[in-house]
Amino acid sequence: MAADLGELLVPYMPTIRVPRTGDRVFKSECAFSYDSPESEGGLYVCMNTFLGFGREHVERHYRKTGQCVYMHLKRTIKEKDPGASGGAVPRRQNGKVFLEDVDLSCDFNGDDYEYEDEAKLVIFPDHFEIPLPNIEELPALVTIACDAVLSSPSPYRKQEPDSWEDEIQVSRHARNLKQLDNSVRIPPSGWKCARCELRENLWLNLTDGAVHCGRWFFDGSGGNGHALEHYRETHYPLAVKLGTLTPDGGDVYSFDEEEAVLDPYLAEHLAHFGIDMLQMQKTENGLPDSKAKPRISEWEVIQESGLKLKPVYGSGYTGIKNLGSSCYLSTTMQVLFSIPEFQRAFVGNIQRIFDYSPLDPTQDFSTQMAKLGHGLLSGQYSKPPVKSELIEQVMKEERKPQQRGISPRMFKALVSRGHVEFSSSRQQDAQEFFLHVINQVERNSEGSENPSDVFRFLVEERVQCCQTRKVRYTQRVDYLMQLPAPLEAATNKEELISYESRRQEAEEGRRPPPERVRARIPFSACLQAFTEPENVADFWSSALQAKSAGIKTSRFASFPLYLVVQIKKFTFGVDWVPKKVDLSIDVPDLLDISHLRAAGLRPGEEELPDLAPPIVIPDDPRDHSMSHLMDSPEIDESSVMQLAEMGFPLEACRKAVYYTGNMGAEMAFNWIIAHMEEPDFAEPLALPSFGDPGTGGSSLTSGMDSQPPEESIAILTSMGFSRRQTVQALGATNNNLERALDWIFTHPESEEESEPVSGVADAEGNSAAEASSGAEPAGPRVRDGPGRYELFAFISHMGTSTMCGHYVCHIKKEGRWVIYNDHKVSLSERPPKDLGYIYFYQRLASS
Repeated sequence: MAADLGELLVPYMPTIRVPRTGDRVFKSECAFSYDSPESEGGLYVCMNTFLGFGREHVERHYRKTGQCVYMHLKRTIKEKDPGASGGAVPRRQNGKVFLEDVDLSCDFNGDDYEYEDEAKLVIFPDHFEIPLPNIEELPALVTIACDAVLSSPSPYRKQEPDSWEDEIQVSRHARNLKQLDNSVRIPPSGWKCARCELRENLWLNLTDGAVHCGRWFFDGSGGNGHALEHYRETHYPLAVKLGTLTPDGGDVYSFDEEEAVLDPYLAEHLAHFGIDMLQMQKTENGLPDSKAKPRISEWEVIQESGLKLKPVYGSGYTGIKNLGSSCYLSTTMQVLFSIPEFQRAFVGNIQRIFDYSPLDPTQDFSTQMAKLGHGLLSGQYSKPPVKSELIEQVMKEERKPQQRGISPRMFKALVSRGHVEFSSSRQQDAQEFFLHVINQVERNSEGSENPSDVFRFLVEERVQCCQTRKVRYTQRVDYLMQLPAPLEAATNKEELISYESRRQEAEEGRRPPPERVRARIPFSACLQAFTEPENVADFWSSALQAKSAGIKTSRFASFPLYLVVQIKKFTFGVDWVPKKVDLSIDVPDLLDISHLRAAGLRPGEEELPDLAPPIVIPDDPRDHSMSHLMDSPEIDESSVMQLAEMGFPLEACRKAVYYTGNMGAEMAFNWIIAHMEEPDFAEPLALPSFGDPGTGGSSLTSGMDSQPPEESIAILTSMGFSRRQTVQALGATNNNLERALDWIFTHPESEEESEPVSGVADAEGNSAAEASSGAEPAGPRVRDGPGRYELFAFISHMGTSTMCGHYVCHIKKEGRWVIYNDHKVSLSERPPKDLGYIYFYQRLASS
């Protein structure tokens, strides 16, 4: 038999590889679907590329690549014998464990289930099977390759090399953590280290309830290391940082594993010491307050807690598992794939996308979008329990069956690659992620349908010089409408004033605060605030050829097919952390913004001259008195601080923000990565004057004719403009990004010799370029139409800031509201429309 197997594998030996360091082995998830070893057909891992495929997709890979040898992995889960001993997780039936690093895709009661793993080699196209292990019968190379595949870690155990940080993993101590029955109860305040007087940077040991101070490496704030000393004396491994507890979790550290970890059982572990995690919120002094009530109400109302919500199953009702603070991703993608244009672009074209996917489909955006869309819409991963399972759940007094949902690990790893925040396991802003995904769709839709067109609209900005009364009209592209929430327009002002008075009295008297009062703001007041003029800082009037006072107003130059409205609930504190304002807004189901349509240049208005600010060349090129040009350039200090907190040198952060035109921390981070090896990386920012040798700016002419920075060109071309347009615009505006963007929109004639970006579409989505091939392009493609809309989805946030808390979304399907709370999908009983954060409206058809 050994000779037979050896001879059988000889033709395929050149294609069988042993995984090397850096190779990712996908043995837990199909590249095209959410099939896993637990699925009915198991999972096939190519022994050359180490990609995983479900039974439905392995033939495609075989036909495309000619690879014939696959490892078939199968995990079987079944009920344990009645007399078997219990445990915390499904137990192995025998000692042969080939999939030790594969996570279970279901939540099981460990007292009732056990699992068995099976592995074998399969040779295509005849499907000849070789059971494993077969050490004596297989060639040595094949045995080594099989062992390496079976023992390889998950590709998500650590993030990509260019990602910002490792993904936090569940502690091996969490499931069976020993907790002493010592009657310790932790009070809601007044903590201090048991060995010194420190009242900050305190850690609660989850075994004995001891509170000690941490060391500087926990969070950079200092300490005497008494928490670590306590571990060395007791070997109690897990501790949670007091002050970080919210209903969504807390910062947990494992002394034994020497890293930050996740504790899925944190609520139970805290309850052992009398702490109800669902009532915790982070307060200004860093201590959780169990008596504070605003977040309790918000969490309960938004998640519709206490109501018997009916689970729903089938196409469009598949949940998404939370990977650890990934709910911002889940809610955003649930809404996007409820939109027909996204369904058609990715799921409707799924066979073409899959057939033409690259050799590594895990790194292809369109493939992973199609995979995610199919997972959500097919109903394949959202099936109702069979009758026997329902009876069993009733017998066990389980309130409702648990839905499985899909795990978006592969999608998250791809879409967040290279992004400082989204590649981490921290909570993020759903609005920022929405724009990030739209940007990815834009970049990957060249030559195919671009579903993000449905969100794109033009904003007309009118700037007026207050002295000359002359105006300038410009247009820019946007994808969502940001509405201010004017607290001064609250309809319950007296109640708010009374609450604030009682809160201050309670704080002075060190009494529990009164029940929180939420500001109630009319939606009409938000629209009114959107139209209010705003002052323009450092406005340069081309009519006066000097700085002047200026005001700006914004209107819609076009209305999108789908209008995304973000309520500006968040503001920045002195520590630059986004903090949420607690308010309720009567958001309407039907919305008419027709009155916000831009009218363009009005009769009697005179336009500002189209002149750029003059470039000042000092008599002495090294005259450092030009602080506005040399020593104190305009720099977004908030972006600088975000980068500095990541550990980069402060001066490097200032340069990064300056050279990317104050376009945000993400753009600046990319600049840092590209320049961090340069010898002057951390040197102070020093802008060269036009007379400095070697700068290419010995004269005004040579300065204007020089090539713009590649970073600026990349930023504008990523928005969809051609390189030729970008270079022209930057050259005409002295490489000022913001002015260059305005210049592109106000100089459409400059596109004559370049590729058109796209045409403006009418209400039916027909491009003007389609009607006349000789027509001149009119700017980025938009789908203009009437300004009447109907609400069909909204995303809600619970928590004190975008950096913590939880997101859920409500979507209207088949005439009924459905709540998507991670993997749980249920019919909504009371959709909390007034507490939403991002609202999605669909344009109504013209009557």
